[in-house]
Amino acid sequence: MYYGSERFADSFEFLNVLEKVVFYRDERLALFIDGSNLYAAAKALGFDIDYKLLRSEFMRRGKLLRAFYYTALLENEEYSPIRPLVDWLNYNGFTMVTKPAKEFTDAAGRRKVKGNMDIELAVDAMEMAPHIDHMVLFSGDGDFRPLVAGIQRQGVRVSVVSTIRSNPPMIADDLRRQTDNFIELDELRDVIGRPMRERPAED
Repeated sequence: MYYGSERFADSFEFLNVLEKVVFYRDERLALFIDGSNLYAAAKALGFDIDYKLLRSEFMRRGKLLRAFYYTALLENEEYSPIRPLVDWLNYNGFTMVTKPAKEFTDAAGRRKVKGNMDIELAVDAMEMAPHIDHMVLFSGDGDFRPLVAGIQRQGVRVSVVSTIRSNPPMIADDLRRQTDNFIELDELRDVIGRPMRERPAED
């Protein structure tokens, strides 16, 4: 299964989308992708993420040191719908951070899956902070506001990619206020997006 596109994105178009965000060619970048949150945001907007284009576009913005992707996996199933994506990312320049998801049954008897990766992302971000100039966080989770503030105190600029155009908005207001730059995901659909495929959401 293929998760990249042969389509070459127009860099000028990408610059127009990010014209309010300053990316320096010599700055050290790191991407931190909250897999389930980004998937949900893109799904709410009606498209999927082309991760090959995503990585290549940010490589053009500066010196991309790492592109982290965080997701939980159901290890007790013979086939996980997210596994092909995880394998593709692992072979194509992303640093994968995974852990087993936990299954439970809610009060209504519905099967639920829980796999929060916030702590893993926060630890990696704090460890990377002394080595980068600009952190790009792909998540709208308000729990990351203290992390963003802590990274900023170390002299690192932080941009957050999420959306306010979903209903309800995927980005928490306090996170949007804290970040140095908010990048609207919907405005990137023609640059890093592709048509949606049917795939169960990550939880």
